[in-house]
Amino acid sequence: MKIKNVMFLIIAIFVFSTCAKAAPPCSCGEDRWLKFQDPPMFGQDVQEIQVQLNNMGYYHNSINGLYDEATVKAVKDFQKREGLTIDGIFGPRTFDKLAELFEKPVTNLDIEKPQGEVIIVIYALDRELVVLDDGKPFKRFPVAVGKFRSPTPIGLFTITQKDAWGEGFGSRWMKLSVPWGVYGIHGTNKPWSIGAYESGGCIRMHNPHVEQVYEWVKIGTKVFIIGGVDGPFTFGLNSLTQGSKGSDVVEVQKRLSGYGFYDGPYDGMYEHKTKEAVMAFQKAHGLNPSGNVNHTTYKALGIQLFE
Repeated sequence: MKIKNVMFLIIAIFVFSTCAKAAPPCSCGEDRWLKFQDPPMFGQDVQEIQVQLNNMGYYHNSINGLYDEATVKAVKDFQKREGLTIDGIFGPRTFDKLAELFEKPVTNLDIEKPQGEVIIVIYALDRELVVLDDGKPFKRFPVAVGKFRSPTPIGLFTITQKDAWGEGFGSRWMKLSVPWGVYGIHGTNKPWSIGAYESGGCIRMHNPHVEQVYEWVKIGTKVFIIGGVDGPFTFGLNSLTQGSKGSDVVEVQKRLSGYGFYDGPYDGMYEHKTKEAVMAFQKAHGLNPSGNVNHTTYKALGIQLFE
């Protein structure tokens, strides 16, 4: 009985420590182990690998996102050149080696620390993160932000969690108080993505950069994420239906509240209460009460893009 109890304790400790180090369930997702199979693995992650291997002269076929025989050959050639196990599987060790080769020397690190209140400002369109020290720019860092189909949230948030995370999320993770999903500022094992619209909505930084910012912020630090002149509609007037989430939903909720049709939270989640408010607004303005927000409803709400 005592042996069983000891074994149970050991297993429990192992499970707890494993979960504690697990990657956060943010919109970036986890990296797959890419390998040859039938049918071939397919996706954006495969395409990214093909692009980088092509840039390095290992892959010469079309960038098709298929982990096919040509891709496996390129991976094996890369593994052979870098002294890795030549198995054609693109796992963590191969990924880390590729990242190591693409990681540019980081030159703007500084032993100085902010002396006053730290505030983070992220300019999504410029792909830049600025650290403010008592309201004055202290340090600027290049970042990657969300793709247009999975944009980075626009608005004012705070840091709600800080942790060191593992593969795929770089060495540090800072969670943001986005009510409609899990988003954060974190490092990356894809240094080539910095400066681009590449993530699922999170803000990626070079690992040495995120480690420095991590030391300067605390739980509750304000993070302003700024888009273009169209604010939450920087990435377009997307049609909204039940289940939609995002900064654009927040703005629609605010407009509906201002017109007296919505009294719920501004949580960015297009659920039943928001849909009912949209339908009531549409009926009152002689529109088709579909409960969905299209360009006609946007216009009635007074939401239009700058030319």
